[in-house]
Amino acid sequence: MRTVDQEQHFFCHNKTDVAWEKMSLLRKINRVLLVLLIFMVYLILYSRMHRAPPAPSHTDIRAESGVVGGAVGGAVAEMAEAEEDILVVICAAEERMGAAMTTINSIRSNTEANVFFYIVTLHDTVAYVRQYIEKTELKDIRFKILEFNPKVLKGRVRPDSSRPELLHPHTCLRKALLPLRRAIYLDDDVIVQGDIQDLYNTKLKPGHPAAFASDCDLPSEVVRTMGMQTTYMGFLDYRKLEVRELGINPSDCSFNPGVFVADIETWKRQKITKHLETWMQQNFKNNLYSSAMSGGVATPPMLIVFHGKFTTLDPIWHVGHLGWSPDTQYSEASLNEAQLLHWSGRFKPWDYPCVHMELWEKWYVPDPSRRFTLVRPNS
Repeated sequence: MRTVDQEQHFFCHNKTDVAWEKMSLLRKINRVLLVLLIFMVYLILYSRMHRAPPAPSHTDIRAESGVVGGAVGGAVAEMAEAEEDILVVICAAEERMGAAMTTINSIRSNTEANVFFYIVTLHDTVAYVRQYIEKTELKDIRFKILEFNPKVLKGRVRPDSSRPELLHPHTCLRKALLPLRRAIYLDDDVIVQGDIQDLYNTKLKPGHPAAFASDCDLPSEVVRTMGMQTTYMGFLDYRKLEVRELGINPSDCSFNPGVFVADIETWKRQKITKHLETWMQQNFKNNLYSSAMSGGVATPPMLIVFHGKFTTLDPIWHVGHLGWSPDTQYSEASLNEAQLLHWSGRFKPWDYPCVHMELWEKWYVPDPSRRFTLVRPNS
């Protein structure tokens, strides 16, 4: 006869097994692909070191290229390789498809630069991505769809039943083309009000593989409501010896991984991806940071690996945490000056309640299939 603890362990263990077997559930989890994509970008960048593709049977990602109504395949690959192209990587989760398309539309509408989008999604969502693009004003964008296979996630993260939607942080990608010297990653809860060319041209300090937005640069009223979530203490478990041995001051300012510019050569030279993988494995073994405490397992390894060696983005290129509270309003001046707005947090601009929804909705492209709809007070 099992004890209560044994019953709970048995239940959680079997619940986890079922979750891995039913990978279709990933399509119903709002945040999973956002977390996946952060680490996907790391490995795409790292893949530049591995020119030879793996055997097809081991492919974790499949690329489908296109300029809707125009060339596909090799022609698109050639365009993506142009030095003047700005590569933007973004995720397109099924339940947040309208969000990703809004981000894309805000970028294309505010620049004359040549932008090439890498759009990452699951197999069952590829057709949805294409339809959204083909049947809307986005039909002129240049893009490549990266089809992600979530089965490779099994065994790479420690289950945490308190926040199951944040448990999918990492996988190994062995096949992707990224020949450019740098790339931009954006979460799908972002709109770009400025020229993406300016963000792309961010000058990184010598030896810095990436530029992030420091949480020290948040407005004071936002910092007060966020508490420890603006410092390393809010993400790492300082009760663990491995964390304390890092020598990182727990009051050091954290940074936001939802927007960053990466220098590929420096990233490769410093073996950033290998270090990130190491810390993911360490957490799997020793549970160095809980997803409940840190809001997911994507940010902490980045905070560790990039501590002291990232360039800080100009604050106007990341006015963030607009989704932290449905009540905290930003000043009109700061919103107008902002080149990029980020609704990081639980309260998203396509949902309700949320602050400053009208700024996001300005770039919203309605879903031609009507699967993605806005939630508003009168809806």
